[in-house]
Amino acid sequence: MKQDYILCVSEEGYHRVAYTEWGKVNSESPTVICVHGLTRNSRDFDALADYLSGQGSHVFCPDVVGRGDSSWLTNPQDYNFKRYIVDLSNLISRTGAKEIDWIGTSMGGLLGIIMASLPNTPIRRLVLNDVGPEVPIQALWHLAKYVGKDPEFSSKEQAKEHYKKIYAEFGNLTEKQWINFTEHSVTEPSPGVFISKFDPDIHDFKLSWQSVKEFFYHPHRALEGILFDIDLWDFWQKIKCPVLVIRGRRSTLLLPEHIKKMKRIHSEVDFFEVEDAGHAPALLELDQHKKISSWLNGEKISDLH
Repeated sequence: MKQDYILCVSEEGYHRVAYTEWGKVNSESPTVICVHGLTRNSRDFDALADYLSGQGSHVFCPDVVGRGDSSWLTNPQDYNFKRYIVDLSNLISRTGAKEIDWIGTSMGGLLGIIMASLPNTPIRRLVLNDVGPEVPIQALWHLAKYVGKDPEFSSKEQAKEHYKKIYAEFGNLTEKQWINFTEHSVTEPSPGVFISKFDPDIHDFKLSWQSVKEFFYHPHRALEGILFDIDLWDFWQKIKCPVLVIRGRRSTLLLPEHIKKMKRIHSEVDFFEVEDAGHAPALLELDQHKKISSWLNGEKISDLH
């Protein structure tokens, strides 16, 4: 694994988008891009990327701007889906690949849905980790309770206990996994002070979602706050590539009725469920890695049991 960054540009100047890179170019295996959830970073995919690269894949895991080792933006209004899509498209160009497979957790999956729906998309196969074209308002309210509200910590141990509480639905992580999770989630700006690798200005869902609507639909008036479900069904109907949906059994964000509707609209949807997780499965287990890898190579999940 190596770490690097690309320079992307906005109205305010250039910013860094950091990423980890696993494996090497392989003409027999499409490049894989793994994109994290709203408050997380690229290192959530270390275990999966390590496995996939061991199977011959060339894997890139970016830190979406404002997270991980990427730049923080001066203007909070620039934290929106339009910005993320432009940055991630630049990363796709950086890989040199003509086709890519996309693995997205939560926000990363929403971005994948939008990008896979666009004309001439490079996305060959799409994996959605505990997210679909619809996100219930109740789930958004739950996220709003903690997004951008991480406290300062006096130690990594204190940070670890905090993360155990707010990310409990990721699954039954071992103590070693929680230590690793924490190590990649905090930075120490001054001695004895630890903060999350997440810009606290990323907290306005209205701005992010309004940007999607304006970017693709150009509505005549702005949306009035989070009084609605996120609805990407129009994008979903345009997706042509095969899709694998992963759901945490306790998830309140991706519901069984959403998956049924996804399958009614799209004929190539595969699915498996993670028993001991809610939103969103951490994808740290070997059996999950094997299923994802096999599916990316064209096998049906129903054939893997």
